[in-house]
Amino acid sequence: MSEKNKLIPGLPSGFEDRWNKTLILKKRLLKVIENNFIKYGFDPLETPSFEISENIGSFLAEDDSNPMSDVFSFNDGEKNITLRYDLSSPLARFVAQNNQELPSIYKRYAIQNVFRNEKSGNARYREFTQADCDIVGNVNSAQANAELCNLIASTLNECGLKKDQFTINVSNRKIVQGLIEDLKIEKEKQIKVMRAIDKLDKPGFGLKGVEELLKKERKDKSGAITKGANLSDDQASKILSFLRIKDLKELKENFKNPLTQEGIKELEELFEVLNFGNYSDQVKTNFTIVRGLNYYDGFCVETNLNFKAKNIKGKEVDIGSICSGGQYDKLISRFKGVDIPGTGVSIGVDRLLFAMMQLNEVEIDLQNPVIVCVMDEKYLKNYYEILDNLRKNNINSEIFLDSKKNLGKQLTYANKRECSVAIICGENEFNENNVTIKNLRGVKGENNKTFPKANLIDEVKKLI
Repeated sequence: MSEKNKLIPGLPSGFEDRWNKTLILKKRLLKVIENNFIKYGFDPLETPSFEISENIGSFLAEDDSNPMSDVFSFNDGEKNITLRYDLSSPLARFVAQNNQELPSIYKRYAIQNVFRNEKSGNARYREFTQADCDIVGNVNSAQANAELCNLIASTLNECGLKKDQFTINVSNRKIVQGLIEDLKIEKEKQIKVMRAIDKLDKPGFGLKGVEELLKKERKDKSGAITKGANLSDDQASKILSFLRIKDLKELKENFKNPLTQEGIKELEELFEVLNFGNYSDQVKTNFTIVRGLNYYDGFCVETNLNFKAKNIKGKEVDIGSICSGGQYDKLISRFKGVDIPGTGVSIGVDRLLFAMMQLNEVEIDLQNPVIVCVMDEKYLKNYYEILDNLRKNNINSEIFLDSKKNLGKQLTYANKRECSVAIICGENEFNENNVTIKNLRGVKGENNKTFPKANLIDEVKKLI
């Protein structure tokens, strides 16, 4: 192939290879998360990567004229299909389809990749792993949502985060919906208002950025323009006044809309149940949280880190929520004949991974193998006997796969693999039923040891 026709290796924006220490930590996090989900009584579910587009819905896009702009969709003959952008919409379809076979209260967890065709950067990806837990059925909302808050705190603690390293922020969407009712904001503008409010704590927004989104438009640093909700100055001003309130008591005294009061009451009931558990001190109110996905209609939660992470350029960035979710009473009812409320949370595993890789206290054991060097092809059977013995004793191990390479090249390979031990046996060792091991992390000149073959496992375990 000519130089002109050679391919250039690379990935599209928003996609990432993971390997070595990063992947080891991700797999550890996934195991911890799944074990904790099971401990809290959730059952596993796996759904396909693709859903029929009309079933998955268009709850993500901010462009009303192109509601599927933020997802990956394809024509599949008679129907369009879409790569799932979250795990809640597939759950709604699954419950509607299998309702008669499920328990009256269905607690499920799912850990799978999702896909979003949106701007990437600072731990925002176009393909990423979510770990979801949902409770579907007619339940006491305060109990169900308190259970989810407890689950978030417990899971993040198990993953290695300390209590002071994250905060679980909760609100209720009915509070803002009541305010919108009082301000007589037209229905077609309401989702834009919700999304504008939800961006208050996002990097680069604040009250000024929200005000721009509530009014005509907002231009970001790149020059990109986002159309606003076109509210009047009076409507925008009253929403901004609401956003300055932090205390539940003050909110209750100043906003009397029945729907707002209902949302406040549900938050009070939530905290009453939370006080029965061990994590109430990690849960705080934040009335600006309404969640960007428009199927939420009550309880909302976002979990934020209390430390900054750095991007690949070394610049401190706010990576946003690492675990979020909320209540959705109508998501399943879109399917004919099924009206079941649900509530759930989702951990952004890759975003959590991005942050935890930067914590000095996170120790990652790569569990690299012991390497059996091949000194002489005629003893290949003996080398494989050593290899089998190591593996039978649950010691990660491999044999060097090119017997024609000299010992120096085999040890160079072992060092690049960050192996801790090399087993080096030649004619003398096999004649005398001995084994020689080299401590690849030891002091040069003092790192070789020969001993009887029967002691191999004990001696290796001292060094790994």
